[in-house]
Amino acid sequence: MAIDTSRWIRIAIVMAAAYVLLVVAFESMLGYFQPSGGDSIVIITTDDSGSPHERVISRRDIDGSIYVAANHWPRQWYGHAIERPQVEVATAIGGEPQPYIAVPLGGDELDRVAEIYSAGLVFKFMTGFPPRRFLRLDPLRASPG
Repeated sequence: MAIDTSRWIRIAIVMAAAYVLLVVAFESMLGYFQPSGGDSIVIITTDDSGSPHERVISRRDIDGSIYVAANHWPRQWYGHAIERPQVEVATAIGGEPQPYIAVPLGGDELDRVAEIYSAGLVFKFMTGFPPRRFLRLDPLRASPG
């Protein structure tokens, strides 16, 4: 007994919807339970109105620099950092924020950091295969006065 085309289409739609719901649930749980391990930082960005927004993200220390990745679909913080690269970073949860400049990566630096920051297939699947973006956080030094 052959299954007609419309039934296959309905099955595909149900499976796609279930996958989207899985990704939304997983991303929502990550956002709600904000991991705060030893590699977590709080980045404070500002929106167009100047309002601050805090986000807990993971950091990687590579060759003396701090790198962060936008690995998930909720990435408003990344857009804010690109538009207004002067950000504040608390390197410990509850720590005192310090000024940094968010620098988008390109070229060899991007390739090297993307390889170090590699994500497994299960993580990519659970997060819906979002495009990955990386920033280097350079401490903002006070100018000599």
